[in-house]
Amino acid sequence: MLRSVAVIVMDQVAAFELGVLAEVFGTDRTADGFPSYRFDVCTADGDPVRSRSGFLLTPNADLTVVEDADLVAVPAHADGTPIPEPVLAALRRAADRGAWLLSVCAGAFVLGEAGVLDGRACTTHWRYTDELQRRFPAAQVQCDSLYVQDGRLLTSAGTAAGIDACLHLVRQEHGSAVATRLARRMVVPPHRDGGQSQYVEAPIPEAPEAPTLEPVLEWLMGHLRRPVTVDELAARAGMAPRTFARRFRAETGTTPHDWLTNQRVLLARHLLEDTTLSVEGVAEQAGFGDAAALRHHFTRRVGTTPLAYRTTFRERTTA
Repeated sequence: MLRSVAVIVMDQVAAFELGVLAEVFGTDRTADGFPSYRFDVCTADGDPVRSRSGFLLTPNADLTVVEDADLVAVPAHADGTPIPEPVLAALRRAADRGAWLLSVCAGAFVLGEAGVLDGRACTTHWRYTDELQRRFPAAQVQCDSLYVQDGRLLTSAGTAAGIDACLHLVRQEHGSAVATRLARRMVVPPHRDGGQSQYVEAPIPEAPEAPTLEPVLEWLMGHLRRPVTVDELAARAGMAPRTFARRFRAETGTTPHDWLTNQRVLLARHLLEDTTLSVEGVAEQAGFGDAAALRHHFTRRVGTTPLAYRTTFRERTTA
């Protein structure tokens, strides 16, 4: 269970990315029933550093706290920031003992310098993915992911994708219910579909007559159980099917089928955690039709079977 978090900062740390980690893990919400963490911001020597925004940041610890932290996180830093060798050594030791390692945006470069990305799937901001791959050729850089988990290594894309990654980790450690409540408290979506490409290109057409897809998406969320076709959704949106498919990708960054499957997988996770429905019953309620289809899509997107996911969750909540 995640109980302690150490955030390593150096000169030219990005304030927002550090703030993301502090908001998720460093804000005491125990009065509202949320988990609590020992949260430390540390530097190589315990001395203050200067942020990219120009203000001085005074840490509350040196690298000593990294040695037993359950999660060691690295926010983004300006390109060319010197990385002290003790920081790299501390990251390697954390990886060797099985701690969670998390980077936000360009923080992945620090993990790369420590050698913990070698042979591992990872990501960073879309502007830097090519450079990350060039500098660390043994890393398996995924260019279009908002965040990537490889074992207990979690890397995220730019800025707000750090929130997605942190909520994903909370979901892994504490379950979907806690992650969803925290997302609602932070006024952010509990899960975003699509990849970084939706932010590289303009996500919404500029034509003033273009209608929003929000009513269709809201209708879909309320009818996940029933089978739907692109033709039916296009008719509900008042568009030709091909036009609807293009507009859907432009606004969401993915296809109608992929978006709908993601939502159904999320619903299945809630049902597996919060009900005693059989896997077949979960498949029916989530709109997959049968257990075989649920297992196929669930395993591809979550990385484990529905039954194993349910077992893990119940073990976590009763521990």
